[in-house]
Amino acid sequence: MIEGARPDPLVSRAQYRPGDDDALVLARDRTVLLVIDPVNDFLAEGGAAWDLTKATVEKHDVVRNLERAIDGARARGIAVLFAPMAYTEADYADAQLQRRSGINRLMFERKMFLAGSWGADFHPDLRPRDDEVVLLPHKGIDVFETDLPEHLERLGTTHLVIAGMTASLCCESTGRRAMERGYDVTFLSNAIGADNPASYEAAIHLNYPLIANAVLEVEEFLAGLDDQAGAPPAAGDRVLGSDHGEIGEVKEVVEPAEDVAAHLVVARGAIFERETYIPLDAVVRRVGRDVFVNIPKLVVQKMPWDAPPSAAEDEAKRGPRAPEVDRLYGSRDPSAWDAGRR
Repeated sequence: MIEGARPDPLVSRAQYRPGDDDALVLARDRTVLLVIDPVNDFLAEGGAAWDLTKATVEKHDVVRNLERAIDGARARGIAVLFAPMAYTEADYADAQLQRRSGINRLMFERKMFLAGSWGADFHPDLRPRDDEVVLLPHKGIDVFETDLPEHLERLGTTHLVIAGMTASLCCESTGRRAMERGYDVTFLSNAIGADNPASYEAAIHLNYPLIANAVLEVEEFLAGLDDQAGAPPAAGDRVLGSDHGEIGEVKEVVEPAEDVAAHLVVARGAIFERETYIPLDAVVRRVGRDVFVNIPKLVVQKMPWDAPPSAAEDEAKRGPRAPEVDRLYGSRDPSAWDAGRR
């Protein structure tokens, strides 16, 4: 685009970084494990937030599962980035962060993550190695507001795997931002804790499945790294949604033809009263004989998948070609765009 020219709003700046890569694996040379706030204030008895996080951290054995994820990623050559927080007097006396939000107020009042303190330090079982990246501290709930983007670009990242603390705040906010920037996002459900069980359940089962491509457990993450073959789906595979809910078994894989788009036929069973026809490009991950689609099981019955997808319908889903669109909205266009084109 010519410097200074007005961007065309019909030309999307959004993208999916893996692009046309249809491999169903977490490619080792393009996958990064991001571990958010693996620190004593969250994960150790005596931490400033331990009374809030204890229930989910202990229930899901978060410290041990984080340790397994980190060690497993290291053993397989996956870069591990550590994203802690730290606050100094200037953050509160000068920047007034305690007045910015509820979570900032809570951290201020409880003296959480004070720079140089035991609470802000890494849990003894989750410390970075000298050759690993520790990001600049995030001062809120979005790790993209640090030097994370530069490191992801440097590493050639397309797939970002997120673990750590806490489920509904830093992990979710960072995952949302990563998705918007085109990364293929995976959350590790048993290596994430929360400030209370309700927020954990909402994040893991409702929010993550819609803002990520998959919600996996640590053992599935590591198994996926071990299998780099990326075999396509096959009859007999088990189909799971992005919420880890079981959808059914693959009855048939239908290849594309002149009037039919490629899709899976999932057999009807105890849950689904009819066969379900899932577009093949909805399949985003394979772990053993499990294939994951990027739609939650809870939503599958709301999808128009009760008949084989036609090539014409697949084309219609893509919407109009940009040159064919005269106005973005019937009543009026975005102000900046309208001023530049009308």
